[in-house]
Parts: sequence; structure tokens; C-alpha cells
Amino acid sequence: MATLAAADVTPDAAQLLRWALSDAFVITRRNLLVWLRVPAYIVFTIVQPVIFVLLFRYVFGGAIRVATPGGYVSYLMPGIIGQTAAFACFATAIALAVEAQAGVIDRLRSLPMARSAVLLGRLMADGVRMLITILVILAVGYAVGFRFQNGVLPAIGMVVLAEAFGVTICCVACFIGLVIKDQEAVQAFGLIWLFPLTFVSSAFVPIQSMPDWMQAFANNQPITLVINAMRALALGNQPGAPPLNPNLWEAIVWLAGILIVFGPLAVRAYRRVS
Repeated sequence: MATLAAADVTPDAAQLLRWALSDAFVITRRNLLVWLRVPAYIVFTIVQPVIFVLLFRYVFGGAIRVATPGGYVSYLMPGIIGQTAAFACFATAIALAVEAQAGVIDRLRSLPMARSAVLLGRLMADGVRMLITILVILAVGYAVGFRFQNGVLPAIGMVVLAEAFGVTICCVACFIGLVIKDQEAVQAFGLIWLFPLTFVSSAFVPIQSMPDWMQAFANNQPITLVINAMRALALGNQPGAPPLNPNLWEAIVWLAGILIVFGPLAVRAYRRVS
């Protein structure tokens, strides 16, 4: 009787949360193992941003004038890190599209595991992958002349903001990948919406150099706000230099709004995958 009574006890919220996190960690480990065992993933996530750093630093850097202390490399690195965090969503969308098309998600949903584990595990794995890539890029940046000029805590804050930005964009990618469910179509669609947002921003050039009609958009879109905040955290305001607008609260509001919209949409798309 005692055994039956124990079996009838409903798990409390804390126990359900522990089970869900345990399942999510298992999926995270699975996704990271896939990343480590497929060289193309490593090339895309690490080598490509390093090439961007070197190209912009040595090919375009001499032609782009900025008033940022430390020169163009100091202006560039927060933009490269923001771009890398955003582009991490390509792998997220493609992986979910492939798994949805191949029926892997259906098999995972049939297992005795938390329904949230698949999406949460994907986001956690992408967050780990993103952090490793950002740290590699920072090491390359230091090798080509970049330096944090605002202290240790703001530097950590810049990395945390980049992570939050990347995970937020990955939520959008989860929705796109689960709705489209085709690798080539997902990749093409990512180029359509993400490339213009990234390049029509303050990531690589001062917005003042753009046409007036483009400045209005570039100044108020989320990637610009996040990168400006990252740049302010990394460099601070230096004597004799133009003040940096941190845009931190505006960036946080944008990220929260994107999560509020696309988080439920991604969950709904995941439930409807068949």
C-alpha cells in the first residue's frame, strides 16, 4: 500500500523543473557532440568570423575613418562579435529543419522526456558554441590590436550581452527552421532577412556615412542598438572622443520583445511539427 501511495504522489514544481533541466542537458550534450564531430560546423562557427576580423581589419580598415579611441579595430570588434552572435542562428535553423524533415523531432517527442527539452537543449548548446566562438574572436582581436578600455566587469557585460543577443536571434531561427523544414530554403531565407539587418547597422561603419533615408532605419533597429551598447561597454567614454551612446536599456527592451513574440511562436511550431 505504501508503494502504491508513493507512486500516486504528483511531483511538485521543483521536481518537474529538475527533470526538465536534466533532459535539456542531455539534449545539449547530444547537440554539442554533433558539432564536435562535424568539421563543417566548426569551420562555419569559428573560422568564418576569424576571416571577417582579418578582412575588415586589414583590407577595409585603412579606408574607414572613425573617431573611436584605438582606431578602427576598436570600433570593429564589437560589431564582429554582434554579427557572429546573430549568424549563429543559421546553424540553429538548419539543424532544426533537418531534424524536423527527417522525423528526428517526432522520435524525440515520443520519448519519456520533458517537451521543453528539445528546444531548450538546442538553445543551450548554441549558447555554449557561441561563447566559445566569441572567446576565439576576442583572442584574434587582441592579436590584431583590439583592447578593452573600460575595465573587466564591463568587458564581461559585453560578452553576456552578445550571448543574450545571439540566443534571442536563435529563438527566431527556431521558429523559422520548424516552419520551413527545408535546409536550403532556411539558409536562403536567413540571407534575406539577417544580412541586411547586420550590414545596415553600426556594426562595420559609422551610420553617419550612410544616406539620410537609410540612417533613420539603421539608428533604430535592434542590431545597431545592441552593438552600440556592446561598444560602449567595451570602450567606455574616453577624454577628447565623442561620447558613446550605450543604448543598453533600448537593446534590452528589443531583446525582451523579440523573445516575447518568437518564444511562443517557436514552441507552437515545435508542437505542430509532424
